Amino acid sequence: MTKITYWFLGLIVCALSCTQFKKVAFKAENYIPISGSEFYRIATSFSVKQRDSLFLALANEGNIPAFFQKFVPINTKLKDKNGILHQVKFYVSPDYLMIGSNKDYARVPVSPFTAQVLADKMNCFLPTALIVDQIYLHSKHQLSPIPMFAFRDSTPTFWQHHLMIEGQLRNKGKGLVAGIKKDLIICSERYFKGKTNRVAIYGWHKLDGKPIQPIYTGHIDSYVDYSHGARFIYRIIEVDGKKYDYEDLLLNPTFKYLLTNDDAPTITKYPYSLQSLE
Repeated sequence: MTKITYWFLGLIVCALSCTQFKKVAFKAENYIPISGSEFYRIATSFSVKQRDSLFLALANEGNIPAFFQKFVPINTKLKDKNGILHQVKFYVSPDYLMIGSNKDYARVPVSPFTAQVLADKMNCFLPTALIVDQIYLHSKHQLSPIPMFAFRDSTPTFWQHHLMIEGQLRNKGKGLVAGIKKDLIICSERYFKGKTNRVAIYGWHKLDGKPIQPIYTGHIDSYVDYSHGARFIYRIIEVDGKKYDYEDLLLNPTFKYLLTNDDAPTITKYPYSLQSLE
């Protein structure tokens, strides 16, 4: 290769190594672009299963906005079981799971199973309540929750809620967004009370930093409404500069408290099983 070629490649390597963001994506085949608004036009009268199936098929084709795949670093200090502070770094999606392009996208609430399939494909996991709190503390845009009361689980309500959030974000620019959804989370087994067909949700922080929704597992895992959102966390987490897989941290009796405040075993993904029933 010529000197110019080496110089150009050097610039690329430098640019990639110096970025503060992390690109988390997957390869797509037979890509047919679809916009967020078009997705909602097609799915207007769909059932939960039909809507989730369409979303998953389109997402697998690559119809996830590029900016969603540009994960934001969270640098924080957290205590382990012994009260020792550690420098912890993890990467999070800048917003909630969505469909479309950078110019025409839409947030789409999905079941925990659909969220998990895509999270696995992107080498990610769903957050714990502790991580949700950290994301809110470090977010650039802390928005006020917008409750809706009629037809909460209907596709048109999902679309209207998305548009209302976009109204809140108008002229604010890009950046880490929080406060707009209840997160699908992983959590301690004790919250499931022996039931293996539930979804755990948490969050929807108010402007005072307090969540409207405590950890809740009252919904069956096929229930989805407008307030639910799936945020992805890159599965490799740095603790004092050393890299760990999130599942290894949750199994570590000392370090698990960097990700959760609960002593009991934590489910790490959906569908889940409970050690207490095994």
